[in-house]
Amino acid sequence: MLVKTAKTPEELQDVYRIRKEVFVEEQNVPPELEIDAFDQSATHFIAYDEETPVAAARLRITDEGYGKLERICVVKSHRGKSIGKKIMQKMEQEINQQGFHKAKLNAQIHAQDFYQKLGYEVTSGEFMDAGIPHVTMIKNV
Repeated sequence: MLVKTAKTPEELQDVYRIRKEVFVEEQNVPPELEIDAFDQSATHFIAYDEETPVAAARLRITDEGYGKLERICVVKSHRGKSIGKKIMQKMEQEINQQGFHKAKLNAQIHAQDFYQKLGYEVTSGEFMDAGIPHVTMIKNV
């Protein structure tokens, strides 16, 4: 399993293809909400199983000094194989390398336990984003 920063046009296409599969096709998120203005400035991550792209995510540094972890997704066929954990660890390393020590994300309610096992704590009440219930979570990294 290889988790890396997506830098080439092909790697970025893989990122967007996975996000479309998981969020747009599987979770019915409108395409115009899935791709947004932050994609241009974010750092994107991709995970490969051999040559097959299987997970994606993006990271932004916010004005508050948080590394904001977003669009974290693993294709259905590869869930439960610790790929999500590996991509999270890679993003947390990147936050540290950029000189920051706090991570923040908006977790879909069904994934809240996954993030809690990685040390994230809920800091908000439940809210809706793209028609899906979420909570905000933070962690010192």
